[in-house]
Amino acid sequence: MKKIEAVIRPTKLEELKKVLNDMGVRGLTVYNVMGRGLQQEIKHYYRGQEVSIDLFAKVKVEIICPDHWQESIVNGIIATCQTGAIGDGKIFIYPVEEVIRISTGESGNAAL
Repeated sequence: MKKIEAVIRPTKLEELKKVLNDMGVRGLTVYNVMGRGLQQEIKHYYRGQEVSIDLFAKVKVEIICPDHWQESIVNGIIATCQTGAIGDGKIFIYPVEEVIRISTGESGNAAL
């Protein structure tokens, strides 16, 4: 199994949820996060004072999937979230040793 973490633009979340649902991906966890990568800081003025913003609002989506779903999920995330501009986000992939469904005690792929 794999854990796929995608840090994306908040405006792409609803579209990504629909794409994942259409692919049969039901389980996901979503976090509102702040971060920065290659994006440059933005200078704003608030009450006459210059304020630099260097952390940007992002959404982190986590998905645990069987190994054979990894490629199609990653391709779906890229196709949905890629605008070609800096700040589109990143995808991280980790191996998952075990998954256990607490309510039934099922483990492995059955617990997904």
